[in-house]
Amino acid sequence: MDPLSVLKDFTVRGDVDKIERVGANYRFGSEYSFPCATETAYRSKGGTLYTLEALVHYAKNQHLKHGEYMQSTVKSSVPAVTLPDRKPLLDYLTGRVASSDSIDYLLLQQQNAQSQKQNEEYRPDQDNSAFVSRESAIEDMEVEDFGKSGEDVDYIMLIRSNERPLKSRDAILQCKNRDFYSVLVNSTKREEERQRIESHQRKDGLVAKSRLMGAEERGIVGFSGGGDDNGYDANPKSKLHFKAGKIGEGVPIILVPSASQTLITIYNVKEFLEDGVFIESDVKAKEMKGLKPDCITVQKKFSRDRERVVTAYEVRDKPSALKPDDWDRVVAVFVLGKDWQFKGWPFKDHVEIFNKIIGFFMRFADDSIESAKTVKQWNVKIISISKNKRHHDRTAALEVWEKLEEFVRSRSHS
Repeated sequence: MDPLSVLKDFTVRGDVDKIERVGANYRFGSEYSFPCATETAYRSKGGTLYTLEALVHYAKNQHLKHGEYMQSTVKSSVPAVTLPDRKPLLDYLTGRVASSDSIDYLLLQQQNAQSQKQNEEYRPDQDNSAFVSRESAIEDMEVEDFGKSGEDVDYIMLIRSNERPLKSRDAILQCKNRDFYSVLVNSTKREEERQRIESHQRKDGLVAKSRLMGAEERGIVGFSGGGDDNGYDANPKSKLHFKAGKIGEGVPIILVPSASQTLITIYNVKEFLEDGVFIESDVKAKEMKGLKPDCITVQKKFSRDRERVVTAYEVRDKPSALKPDDWDRVVAVFVLGKDWQFKGWPFKDHVEIFNKIIGFFMRFADDSIESAKTVKQWNVKIISISKNKRHHDRTAALEVWEKLEEFVRSRSHS
């Protein structure tokens, strides 16, 4: 057995008093003997291996308070066990825990292999010269079998003949004392959440396409075609023709910033536009466990008019992913107030952008006027909401819908 396992066995049995120091060795009864300076497989928090001398001294003086214990180590010139290691080490030596992360199991097996051979040849009534090391055995074999002059010595074969495998591939893959079940559970949960969001997006897209096509069949003004203020077309247009492809093609698009410092993001835009309730973006992100959708569908579910018309819109936050045909469907953008938001857009300047797309800038009502200084130079609608009065959110959302629908009607007639 290795020194650490032998010490644990004696500690559990209550035979620590039978461990005696004879010269530079510790004798464990009449069964085992190890050099005092032998490094055990127990590693300290600092990363160094404790010697057998340090562990035996601690096992014999575990009852002492730490200050008294440190004085005893100085007096005996023995390495000390640090305070953070004392309890975990004692739990292991006394058998309260079966294993410990501080144990180097590869070194443990190596010491077991070496100790087994040494202890087979050890006799208590003999002196230490009876111990035969692995190196001595190889030298003896070399002298006896290959030492004759004129003969070629195959040292590789000599070494391999004395090797014993400590670890196989299967043993390493088994990873003793490691449990990866929690990794599997977390991975499964993430995959299920991703599939749920994708399924929800597909469902939203189908609903949006169905409603938009139904609205055109009934003559209701949507993204294209003219009409009066009540939302009905005097001369109904022909049904929209959707190309075969991904869901949502043909539905008008609203762009939101991907930056977290803006009030409206892809996380909270659905609650604001559909329900008229502002929820902070980071709160919604935590509810969604950080899974960010590429696209969501929002519908106008409330109106000041008695006659309610449900119109669907796609909301995206990655303009770089839009194809040229997609840009023709972009009708609105929530601006961040930074020029870099429009980098890579297929327009020459802000004037062209906000002639073709209506812009909204969301701000808290009590924020300083400096926060809107830049956007005031653009053709952008500034929407203010209260930080605390959530019952005012519905009014702000209605203002967005009214401005958006007015812009869409004007764009349809142009």
